[in-house]
Amino acid sequence: MQFQHQQIQGLEIVLDDEALAWRATRHPGVHWIDLHPGPGAHAEGKPRDSTVLIRMAPGSGYPRHRHLDVEEVLILRGGYRDEQGEHRAGAYLRYEKDSEHTPIALGDPARPTGPGNPSCILFAVARGGVLNLH
Repeated sequence: MQFQHQQIQGLEIVLDDEALAWRATRHPGVHWIDLHPGPGAHAEGKPRDSTVLIRMAPGSGYPRHRHLDVEEVLILRGGYRDEQGEHRAGAYLRYEKDSEHTPIALGDPARPTGPGNPSCILFAVARGGVLNLH
């Protein structure tokens, strides 16, 4: 099985994302906070594990990528869609090694970001990192 999804009923997270020190990525509308700082992208020639908070503005996302090992995701606010469907706040997802997907935040990029059109904020742990395919 390449993918698992579980909705956690009753999970509610309150956060002030504007108060966090987000860093821009090379992907428009996508910001992140590295929660597991360490040496460069690779340690001893191997991709390092990545533990991050990610914020994707409505309609933005990451290009298609392959997981070099297991990736686990907990959606804290908003949601995204990928080849497996739509995933919303409170969803826990597990992508197995060698699985691929293209996550795009739900919402309307033409409207202002806010309560009716939230950014997708997620906590992710990607063991071994990812390989961008585009």
